[in-house]
Amino acid sequence: MLRITDLKLPLNHPDAALRSAVLARLGVSDSELQAFTVFKRSFDVRKKSAVQLIYTLDCKLQDEASVFTRLSGDPHIRATPDTGYRLVGQAPANFYSSQKPQQPRPLVIGFGPCGIFAALVLAQMGLRPIVLERGKKVRERTKDTWALWRKSELNPESNVQFGEGGAGTFSDGKLWSQISDPRHLTRKVLTEFVKAGAPEEILFVAKPHIGTFRLVGVVEKMRAEIEALGGEVRFGQRVVDFEIAANHIRGVTLHTGEHIAANHVVIALGHSARDTFAVLHERGVHMEAKPFSIGFRIEHPQSLIDAARFGPNAGNAILGAADYKLVHHASNGRSVYSFCMCPGGTVVAATSEVGRVVTNGMSQYSRNERNANAGIVVGISPQDYRQDGLQNRSKDGPVNPLDGMAFQRFWESRAFELGGGTYEAPGQLVGDFIAGRVSTALGAVEPSYKPGVHLTNLGERGHSSLPDYAITAIREALPAFERQIKGYSTFDAVLTGVETRTSSPLRITRGRDFQSLNVKGLYPAGEGAGYAGGIMSAGVDGIEVAEALGRAMLG
Repeated sequence: MLRITDLKLPLNHPDAALRSAVLARLGVSDSELQAFTVFKRSFDVRKKSAVQLIYTLDCKLQDEASVFTRLSGDPHIRATPDTGYRLVGQAPANFYSSQKPQQPRPLVIGFGPCGIFAALVLAQMGLRPIVLERGKKVRERTKDTWALWRKSELNPESNVQFGEGGAGTFSDGKLWSQISDPRHLTRKVLTEFVKAGAPEEILFVAKPHIGTFRLVGVVEKMRAEIEALGGEVRFGQRVVDFEIAANHIRGVTLHTGEHIAANHVVIALGHSARDTFAVLHERGVHMEAKPFSIGFRIEHPQSLIDAARFGPNAGNAILGAADYKLVHHASNGRSVYSFCMCPGGTVVAATSEVGRVVTNGMSQYSRNERNANAGIVVGISPQDYRQDGLQNRSKDGPVNPLDGMAFQRFWESRAFELGGGTYEAPGQLVGDFIAGRVSTALGAVEPSYKPGVHLTNLGERGHSSLPDYAITAIREALPAFERQIKGYSTFDAVLTGVETRTSSPLRITRGRDFQSLNVKGLYPAGEGAGYAGGIMSAGVDGIEVAEALGRAMLG
């Protein structure tokens, strides 16, 4: 097979034009081109009046060798790489029964994107993993999540953060990443999603997404495959302790008191399992504080973003709902950037703890809600954790790895207070936020956050919703973003607070063998352990951790 990259055609080209462009690009006749498939399709909207589609295609030819020779100097013509996935090993059918003493099965703690792919690959290798998920099955979890959104009733063990599918289930379902991927593991992730019912277009569109409702069914089918391969998925199983002996994991204890022996444990917790992080820290597992970001969700009419990004092509079915990516380096030294942009989506209540408010963004596959939303967040470092009202914290010396969680909790509790103490979120119009005055009435933009938005002054000095340096940086950034997207700092756009769980505030440090630096057999993985940031990177990390564990068990 031969691959063509950077083949450009006008946005609304007829279907036949693609084959004609391939023939012209390769300089071959129609009979010589036996078949071709689209590997990737993106678009260039820099010239809004002349939007172009950009294709990467794999072609089958009668005489590929002669074409390669003739076009050997063309950087956009090369052999199609092998993107197939191969397991690193396979356990024999009698793997467990043949060992004396019998080898315990591997454990996977957490069933978000990382835990799902770790468990799936382990099951495909015949290692029959046991998954321990503190939350509920995805459909039961969905009911609990809606209870918070509609009735202000929080279940601390079943919500946006905890349960089958992890935080990624209640998101935009974005399936792209900027990670280096020389082994094409992202292709493995996408292929498994398609096998489980995701639309086939995610294999070739530039920025694929699934959306929450479709993810529910996909996650269920992936669980069914794990179980069919001999794996076991247990829900409502919160791990409360870890048995470590001679610097090796030997098992875990559940909240029910049950002890499960294990010599190989994948820690795929997600970024909000604060109680489990505390237990790991108490048991001496090596971890360190890491940077993350804090801010607000901002909402605009999706039509405004579409017009600014696509111009006269706004509404085109191929382009879909427009997204954006913005960065501003503020004069106080802070970086402000857009995070987890959700076209045609909603702002959702994402707390997992009583008396705290956390926001996140979510979209369905259709992306047809009236508003666009994104996090507008400010980068912070571990040295920031001890400031801004946190009591009894020295500003000098090393940072306790758990300080970031205390920092998050402080501002999430402040948001609960500013929102009125009912899980409503504090909100403010952008115009009022920039001017530094309280908002008293909504304008043209109706916020989507449920249970509701309580208007206030997010940046009131002395009782602000975020640290002063974050408020100052965001106030400077919003007018700067206006220069990139016309209407971005419009008076009626809405800010909703607070966004604190952009990523894990700590890293459970591991070595090149993917095991904890000081506890053998313990495999920190995914976003919660500090090694991923989104569905795709978490899935890839789960695959790589499963491979490392598989090599250790299979020799």
